[in-house]
Amino acid sequence: MLAERHELRIPARYNGPPDSGHGGYVSGRFAALAAPHQGATVTVTLTEPTPLDEPLTFTAGPRRSTVTHGTRLIATVAPGRAPVDPPPSVDPAAALAAAARFEGHVGHPFPTCFACGHSRAARDGLALAPGPVDGVPDTVATPWTPAAEGIADGFPVPDELVWSALDCPGGWADDPLARPRLLSRMTAVVRRAPRAGEPCVVVARRGAVSGRLLRVDSALYDATEQLLASATATWTALVDSGTHVSNSPGKDTA
Repeated sequence: MLAERHELRIPARYNGPPDSGHGGYVSGRFAALAAPHQGATVTVTLTEPTPLDEPLTFTAGPRRSTVTHGTRLIATVAPGRAPVDPPPSVDPAAALAAAARFEGHVGHPFPTCFACGHSRAARDGLALAPGPVDGVPDTVATPWTPAAEGIADGFPVPDELVWSALDCPGGWADDPLARPRLLSRMTAVVRRAPRAGEPCVVVARRGAVSGRLLRVDSALYDATEQLLASATATWTALVDSGTHVSNSPGKDTA
């Protein structure tokens, strides 16, 4: 039996680094395609930067699915384990105060990032500003009110936007200005997608660091501090000033 295949493209506006896809966004897209084959909870491993506005091929498999660009392996999707220890909620006022301490307004390694870049047109990205939470070590938070993204206020936003929101705050839980990193592996569970126009808070907590690898946990809460979604992720430090990670998150060479 022939493997199930789908062609897709990542529109250029959903970038992380200037010339490649936003890690959380593309992971959410790939996870949705793999869900009928790998289940509702999956782990997406990004092995190469995802090209923008280029044809990608999703190939379903019984144990794992793959995303390729020509002969290059871009990502794999395999069954995952749901996050078990999301960072605790942060009330909206504390998240707003944390966002005022966001360090990415100056020296951001990727200022046009779809989720946390602030050098984009108004409402063209998520405009997250994850800053340190007062009195809570290794934790950042930011308010987030999802924009409509082509749907009316009050309707749920697509899951890939939730993955996007869960992604970037994890990188700011460390110090991306001193050592830029890119997402290389992510597992997310969306309990309820927030509605367009619904005020939310994203929280991320720094975990263990091993060589070039950083492990983080993140969570999305509504204004009443009810958990909407959670994620675990691995970020890999860049080997140079470019945007290529150069090794998989399971094979740290540092």
